Amino acid sequence: MTARATRTPPSEWTDPRHVRGLRGELAALAYLVSCGWVIEAHRFRLGRHDLDLIIRRQDVVAFVEVKTRRSQRYGAPMESIGWKKRRTIARVAAIWALRNGRWGDTFRFDVVEVLDVAGRPPEVHHIPDAWRIDQ
Repeated sequence: MTARATRTPPSEWTDPRHVRGLRGELAALAYLVSCGWVIEAHRFRLGRHDLDLIIRRQDVVAFVEVKTRRSQRYGAPMESIGWKKRRTIARVAAIWALRNGRWGDTFRFDVVEVLDVAGRPPEVHHIPDAWRIDQ
């Protein structure tokens, strides 16, 4: 018999990086909804991997990776998404598309960069079609 992992609710998280990441995802979610996107899923999990956001506008579905940073001291947040992460996102996205996609859907990969500086509202930058699977 295997032990099942229990999930800690966000209200009990103690790691500030996780809390900042969730804040960034919620800021991205609010921004995308204000731009006319419909949220299909938030934190879609497949095993130990997840997709931050899956959004839809008519027949376009975007799998969104949200990167939240306190500063750009070490480069743009998007630069931290390497080929392994992209490959993992593509694999999880393919499963989501098989389970939930509709005939005629067009799929793409987006990035939302969130700059979360204390004392200021978060700055959100949406990068549509940030990469292709064949890249």
